[in-house]
Amino acid sequence: MFWYQQPPRSSLKLVASTSTWMKNFYEEGYSEAKFEIRRDNNDYSVMTVKNLTSKDAVTYFCAASDR
Repeated sequence: MFWYQQPPRSSLKLVASTSTWMKNFYEEGYSEAKFEIRRDNNDYSVMTVKNLTSKDAVTYFCAASDR
């Protein structure tokens, strides 16, 4: 499962990836302290953005892959 953010008039930026068999992996500049990701099973994942600021007012996307 992949979590992205897209600021206005910008391209998608990968925040983190997660799976049921490995620890969450955060891209440079992103951390669990700000973006908490839960994935309890293969059916869904939840990302919580903590300590919101105006910079967090962007579009977020989730993508899944079976590979």
